[in-house]
Amino acid sequence: MGRKGLVVRQLSSRTVVLASVCAAVIAGASLAGSGVSAAAPTTPGTTSAPTTAAPSTSAPDEPSTAKLPSRLVSLTKVSPNESLAEVYSGAMGKTIALDVLRPQDSDDPAPILYLLNGAGGGEDSATWRAKTDYKRFFADKHVNVVTPVGGAFSYYTDWQRDDPVLGRNKWQTFLTEELPPILDAALGATGANAIAGISMSGTSVFNLAIAAPKLYRSVAAYSGCARTSDPLGQAYIRTVIGDRGRGDVTNMWGPLDGPGWKANDPYLHASALKGVKVYMTSGTGLPGRYDTLDARLIHGDPAVLMDQVVMGGVIEAAVRSCTIQMQQALKKADVDTTVIDRPVGTHSWEYWQKDLHTTWPMMAKDLGLK
Repeated sequence: MGRKGLVVRQLSSRTVVLASVCAAVIAGASLAGSGVSAAAPTTPGTTSAPTTAAPSTSAPDEPSTAKLPSRLVSLTKVSPNESLAEVYSGAMGKTIALDVLRPQDSDDPAPILYLLNGAGGGEDSATWRAKTDYKRFFADKHVNVVTPVGGAFSYYTDWQRDDPVLGRNKWQTFLTEELPPILDAALGATGANAIAGISMSGTSVFNLAIAAPKLYRSVAAYSGCARTSDPLGQAYIRTVIGDRGRGDVTNMWGPLDGPGWKANDPYLHASALKGVKVYMTSGTGLPGRYDTLDARLIHGDPAVLMDQVVMGGVIEAAVRSCTIQMQQALKKADVDTTVIDRPVGTHSWEYWQKDLHTTWPMMAKDLGLK
């Protein structure tokens, strides 16, 4: 597909997001700074949120299949500091590809940073590899950087049921149980881990850390919405899974007014993140230095700029509302949190690249690196 075709496709997808969340953004933004906003939402037909997190519980009617053991299928060196790993997931019954950046001295054990892509799961052109300088940035860092290729529109969670369009998604099991011991052995890692994600996966990283409390030393969410069970969070998720991915959101965590959504709302389980360093970033949605015609990823194209400024601005304003609420919840739970609240910036890659550069020195310290 040519660049113009890709732009049209991106415009269409983000228009759906804009139409679905615009009203919720206005309501959410007006509440974000108040004490009232920190209260858990009440959803008809549900009870109070559980006191402990129970993310991604599977429904009893999940199809039963004989599972083969998870294993490393291959680890191929494609450049001096880059490898392609393939790991079979017993939970999903398929092989998952992973981009792996290796440290210069791969014989010296190094920690792992799990760096997740956004809604496209690395299956489209919106990836850390294509949109940022992450390969050059990590070239002199003593860390393994692992990025799964797959999981589009999955929220990297364990779905209750297989979806006719999106298939079987057991990403929480894969990322927190199956993959770490396999990679630790294959890469000779230290066992120290951190995880970071953008947009969709900026929600996922919280639930993954809650599900595996001892796995990650730090979590970074770049422009992610840490609310899933309130109207704003659900509106955003429905656009990602339903409108963009053509999947059925109720196959993920069950009915929208059911307990599965509250069980997977990081805001309601913020206290479960105690002991983990948390980093969150978001912008106001107002145009900034990367929202100009001469910006690197705009390519001088007015249509791309309009998409980024208008739609990217609205989306970023929405996730900022989520970020403020999550910050309040983490403060109340006494979780060690660093929040970077940018006075400008849209929902776009140049800002996420800068966020990665800004938060990495702190995450490196968490991982025991000098």
